[in-house]
Amino acid sequence: MTNSQDQIFTTGGRKEIVAWALYDWANSAYSTISITVLVFYIQLEVVPGKWGPTVWAWGVSLSMLTSAILSPIVGAIADANSSKRKWLAGTAMSGALSAILLSLVPVGWTWVIIGLFVTASLMFELSLGVYNGFLPEIADENTMNRVSAWGYAVGYLGGAFALIIAIAIQKNGPALGLHALSDQLRAGLFVMGAWWGGFTLPAILVLKDRRERSEATKSVAEDVARAIREVGNTLASVRLFPVLAWFLLGFLLYNDGIQTVISQASTFAIKALDFKTAELIGLVLMIQIVALPGAIMVGMLADWVGQKATLITCLITWIGLVVAAYFVEEKSQFWCLGAMLALVLGGTQSVSRSIMGLMTPKSHTAEFFGFFNLSGKATSVLGTFMFGLIVRLYGDPRLAILSLLPFFVAGLSIMSWINIKKGRLQAERQS
Repeated sequence: MTNSQDQIFTTGGRKEIVAWALYDWANSAYSTISITVLVFYIQLEVVPGKWGPTVWAWGVSLSMLTSAILSPIVGAIADANSSKRKWLAGTAMSGALSAILLSLVPVGWTWVIIGLFVTASLMFELSLGVYNGFLPEIADENTMNRVSAWGYAVGYLGGAFALIIAIAIQKNGPALGLHALSDQLRAGLFVMGAWWGGFTLPAILVLKDRRERSEATKSVAEDVARAIREVGNTLASVRLFPVLAWFLLGFLLYNDGIQTVISQASTFAIKALDFKTAELIGLVLMIQIVALPGAIMVGMLADWVGQKATLITCLITWIGLVVAAYFVEEKSQFWCLGAMLALVLGGTQSVSRSIMGLMTPKSHTAEFFGFFNLSGKATSVLGTFMFGLIVRLYGDPRLAILSLLPFFVAGLSIMSWINIKKGRLQAERQS
């Protein structure tokens, strides 16, 4: 009999699951450095003044909107051509290259920098849709929670190490010949891109496409046309998966709040509490460190009490955090909120991903996870856009953060009556 640790590797193989988790390690450099170094670079160096926070928020919003449109198409193409690995390579490496270019172009090239920022964010989001599509292929229903949770945990560790390098660069900038703040920030952006691209290589080299390739098409245009038809067919047949459809709606709502908090918390810290670069990096580093055991504990909790109860607990915690943020006056209080956020951040996303995997037909993994990515990003456009608009009109990040409360409440309401067992049976009948 194998022990519980070995059972994690029963489906995809140890090497393949480790390579899959390493992509979380790789892309987390973008997740952490973008909301610390890049946000400061955009708001203080590239677009200083009142428009900085709005450019940041709307840039994130634009990338999420484009991702929402393209993710299901990319997923359908990846399924039809059995090419998830190629799409992961293309999106991840394009994003990493954009991040590296951000560090190389002159600070005065405002529109080029904004374009590279939006491109890197878009490629990050697109890559996650394809990456998540591998999960049901390398883990079964008994190991899904743990594999998903370990992916997030490894990601938080990787993001923490990348941030430590960014801190070291800033503290030792003059000794490295980087005397200006802009040069130190750009060096951090180079680390972001190089880390992302370099640690993506194991996933590209090891992961396998298990689905048989469909009948070959003659051109990329035909691939796209067929993908669009498949997306239309999926939408038309969504009635076959009613539980999954409701889950996606609920996820769409509460994940809007989560994504906006992740991308705009830095603006809140800068504008409401006057955080400096080193303070913000330290805060995010703390979140990364606390989030690592948090993701594992939430995965264990999901095994113990079930995915639904765990998710509901996480969403109630998010509601409390949003309300508390409105009343925060001191930096120490924000640090406490950051620690609480870290405990549920990866766990909420991890358990959501595992629930999605359980209710997804195996023959449509990339396509349906494309829709998962779509549901996660489509209304995130609204959250980030509204946040940027409220800050621009009223100059009040507290009011902007409170505007996210309805998303969490609505998502919680839907999740409270989702029947995961029924959704899994519906997926099995259509696999």
